[in-house]
Amino acid sequence: MVNQSPQCTAAFELGRQVIRSATSINSNIVHAQSSLTRKEFIYYLNNAKKEAKETKRWIEMIVAVELLTQDKARSLLEENEEIIKILVSSVKNAEKNS
Repeated sequence: MVNQSPQCTAAFELGRQVIRSATSINSNIVHAQSSLTRKEFIYYLNNAKKEAKETKRWIEMIVAVELLTQDKARSLLEENEEIIKILVSSVKNAEKNS
């Protein structure tokens, strides 16, 4: 998505934000998997969830400023929503089992 954006400042900045928040999701999940305590595990999964929600918002902004069509963004938003649901469920299960 980011590589296919027009060459303008808005596309660059918004694309950069998507990359940062999206890659942070994975980073926080890796940290969660390496956690020493359940509390730390939950903390990092919550961070991943926040980053996923931020990624969703950046994609919506890219659509709002017409750098990407809603049709092209749909699959990205659907996949992102699935990630959010998985993270919400994982946090709930971890909290329930602590």
